[in-house]
Amino acid sequence: MASKLKVELMNTFKMHGLTLRGEASKFLLEHLETMKASKRMQMIDKILENIMKQPLTSSLIDRFTCMTALQECVAGDEHDGENAFSVIDAFSVPRYTYADERKKFILNQELGLSPPLLHGQPADLGKLFKDRYMLLYQRTMRHHLFTPPAIGNMDENSQKFQLKPIEHLLGTTSKVGELIVLGMLTQLKEGKWYLEDPSGSVLIDLTGASFHTGLFTENCFVLAEGWYEDSIFHVTAFGFPPPEPASVTRSYFGNINFFGGPLKTCAKASDKLRHLEVENQESMFVFLSDVWLDEPKVVDKLKVLFSGYSEHPPVAFVFCGNFTSLCHQANHTKILRESFIELCDIICKYQNLKDCCRFIFVPGPLDPGPTNILPRPAIPNSITEYFRKKIPHAIFTSNPCRIQYCTQEIVVFREDIVTKLCRSCIRFPTSGDVPTHFAKTIVSQGHLCPLPLHVCPVYWAYDCGLQLYPLPDLLVCAGKYDGFTVNSLDCIITNPGSFSRSNFSFKVYIPSTKQMENSKIE
Repeated sequence: MASKLKVELMNTFKMHGLTLRGEASKFLLEHLETMKASKRMQMIDKILENIMKQPLTSSLIDRFTCMTALQECVAGDEHDGENAFSVIDAFSVPRYTYADERKKFILNQELGLSPPLLHGQPADLGKLFKDRYMLLYQRTMRHHLFTPPAIGNMDENSQKFQLKPIEHLLGTTSKVGELIVLGMLTQLKEGKWYLEDPSGSVLIDLTGASFHTGLFTENCFVLAEGWYEDSIFHVTAFGFPPPEPASVTRSYFGNINFFGGPLKTCAKASDKLRHLEVENQESMFVFLSDVWLDEPKVVDKLKVLFSGYSEHPPVAFVFCGNFTSLCHQANHTKILRESFIELCDIICKYQNLKDCCRFIFVPGPLDPGPTNILPRPAIPNSITEYFRKKIPHAIFTSNPCRIQYCTQEIVVFREDIVTKLCRSCIRFPTSGDVPTHFAKTIVSQGHLCPLPLHVCPVYWAYDCGLQLYPLPDLLVCAGKYDGFTVNSLDCIITNPGSFSRSNFSFKVYIPSTKQMENSKIE
């Protein structure tokens, strides 16, 4: 048996132009003999792969090289197991820039760009809008309506639309019709609307414009159709840039981990995580928003909630703020600290939940912390210290935050974004329901907050933490608006509603079936 395995091992290495020294083959045989035959060849391939990654100076492989490769394989397997669940705060999301000449996204570190500053430089503001534009531009140019027809296929049926930069309009003195421009809606002068892209800006006339599905606001990016004359772009129709399913995005850019977290490649590429997800059919996430811990009635309902789930614990309870019913000013921090201590003591009564569940807390606009600029840091440690010591799986994270569970990507955002978008609309939709318009807007913009910075301030250098590219499997936009669930391009957009205001309703997500269930404590 050992001699047969040795011959097989030596031949496999020879096929790759490598020769094992005596002590190296003996070391590998000791570890491979204890493995099942079905897994042995897979392990040999992994060891070879790790050896080829090392800076080899000779085709003769020694024991130390084999030992290093084996340790990498074992560490990799353990690493995969640990990465079945991770919470990523918005400040650690990887920062990519789209290089148009290379048609790919490149990490800012590889481009030699300086690390981000919380209070950014003026250049960061320009980069914020340029990055948003380039993300939508490259996505739009790949859409079948905008890709140029193949050579030799120039018949009428193959006619495509062509995007024009704004500088093309500015350089024209005569009337030009049938134009389509991708740009950002903005007011450079009070009461006058402009369309802007990296090449310039042009005054637009919205008098006869029709609006497609969506909530159109200042600073959102649009596809504008119309004609240009006398330095004015007369818009006849407004629409959003065409959205793109995550599967299509990954078919162009491979397994780049845009989402963040400890994995080197995106979770979708892991067969092990996919298998783990299928095996755990009963896994679930519980989402609650506006959990007022200073209200006795809310605390009573949380006891009912924990009691109901104590026999079958979910993967995680995700609590979104605000965690108090109002801002208590000078006593706010003290009241919230005491409220978390009370919540901790309640959870400790349910040992099964304490040991098996993650308890994730996303701050709301009224919770203690810096000013309301996004992304918003986690609730300060001084308030949550007791809770974190007692509950081993407590996670206090930023707003927004990202959760990776097996192959699924979940984004949680606590903001009254539906209300703010409706309030900031240039022209409110006359038909259709608000959740559908909201989902269309967010998915098309590829961003959580397509609003003017004076309405929803953003840390310029950390705007990437608000991007939705590729689209996640689940987007939880927790706010005051009534609860809803909308499916769009394999992405579920949901709002659990206010737990404290809406008679204690919440949402339950089942990853294995990608179903969102409405729940309520009577």
